[in-house]
Amino acid sequence: MRRALGTLYGGMTSARVADRYSLDQEIGRGGSGAVWLGRDEILGRPVALKRVGLPPGAATPDMVRAEREARLAARVNHPNVVAIFDFVEDAESHWLVMEYIDGMTLSRMIQEQGPRPADEVAAVLAQVADALTAAHEVDIVHRDVKPSNILVSKDGQVKLSDFGIARAMADATLTRTGLVTGSPAYLSPEVATGASATKASDVWSLGATMYHALAGHPPYEGDGDSNAVLGILYRIVHEDPPRLRTAGWLGPLLEMTMTKDAADRPSMAEVADYLHARNGVRERVQSMVMAGSTGVLPAVPAPPSPPSTMTAAMPPSPPAPPPQEDVDEPARSGGKRAAIIGGAVVAVLAVLGVVLVATSGEDEPPPAANTVPTESAQDTGTSDGASDDPSASASAEPPTEQELEDFATSYVQTASSDPEAGFDLLTPDFQAASNGLRGYLDFWGQVSNVEVLDTQADPDQMTVTYTYEYDYPGVGNRTEEVTLRLAQVEGALLVAEELS
Repeated sequence: MRRALGTLYGGMTSARVADRYSLDQEIGRGGSGAVWLGRDEILGRPVALKRVGLPPGAATPDMVRAEREARLAARVNHPNVVAIFDFVEDAESHWLVMEYIDGMTLSRMIQEQGPRPADEVAAVLAQVADALTAAHEVDIVHRDVKPSNILVSKDGQVKLSDFGIARAMADATLTRTGLVTGSPAYLSPEVATGASATKASDVWSLGATMYHALAGHPPYEGDGDSNAVLGILYRIVHEDPPRLRTAGWLGPLLEMTMTKDAADRPSMAEVADYLHARNGVRERVQSMVMAGSTGVLPAVPAPPSPPSTMTAAMPPSPPAPPPQEDVDEPARSGGKRAAIIGGAVVAVLAVLGVVLVATSGEDEPPPAANTVPTESAQDTGTSDGASDDPSASASAEPPTEQELEDFATSYVQTASSDPEAGFDLLTPDFQAASNGLRGYLDFWGQVSNVEVLDTQADPDQMTVTYTYEYDYPGVGNRTEEVTLRLAQVEGALLVAEELS
């Protein structure tokens, strides 16, 4: 077996590398080369050895990349970074000798165990954020943060690996070849357009990794061919970042790390503080967000102001993950701090060419299932013509002020206790304006401890104003005043519009 290993890597005549490190078994393989479990025969400790491989389309090993990985990883002396012990040459092969981690990658963990709960994701990514904070402090950008580069040991310690395309801020030697070896699904919008990666780009990639861990799949997916990659790049640049309604208390952080404008993203140190819940960052930021300040990390988005009250935020995580189509959706611009990059990005258009035109329609999300006829409309026994005619309600007796106020109280209680039933109390047009059931659930599936404090109705205008109090994750207790315009459909009151 040992002789076979030597023959496999042509030129090796023994099972040792550099006459010091044994090779026991291959434990991983990627675009940057194979990784083997071995042993340092001098120091008597297990090591991981990565044989420097050939980059895609190259004829010789990327020695510059390997040397950069060794040099930069060695500069980040941190317990959550995989340590580099040696960089050696053996016959025709070059090897990175690294710290061996007895565990698995985060990507494999997700693959085997499915989406992870928010608390577990935070415990893992807090350590990654610590490692990246240390790298950023010495002006090193990792540039390839993703689940497969995060190792979780059996005792729960987390290590960030693969600084192969990392770059020191002052280092201008890394070429575009290094960039394309990154993972498109986790690239930030600015990098997807061809701009240089920055510390803020690592923040986005960590957010995309967080999304993957929470959802069980990457934020952007493709089958790996060139058209799929181009489609992913197009979506990253032109579409609103995907959001998760099952992110729980990590939802606000996920939203702000995956914000298109790099200047609006938090620093990696702030991300680490949020994940560790230290330095009072959540409480401090919450106060600033509530006051309308935009100077630092908005750890929670400003609670949606009407008319977006029914369509903002994320609902609590269910016991079992829902199907993908019920998990994520494009973010809405209303009530969000992150500004959407407007217009076409010239660099991406130059790269994508006609592919963008051919795939842009395919990348659009399917239209939401906006309406389902309410039971009152189905069971009235009236003719089709009568049920579809808005004027049919003209003959119904106008509701009284008390009836309008009673409806408002009942509606809020229904929406908070059974959001799907609350959604049925909207007119079809307002269901569509609320981005369908999923959009409606984004807010009403998240609030709790709802109490209506006051109601005031105007029967002539068919409006009702209610003041209510509720708890919102990451924000705490909120009090809001909302005015609804109601419609009378076949004798039943429905919410037709939110006015404030």
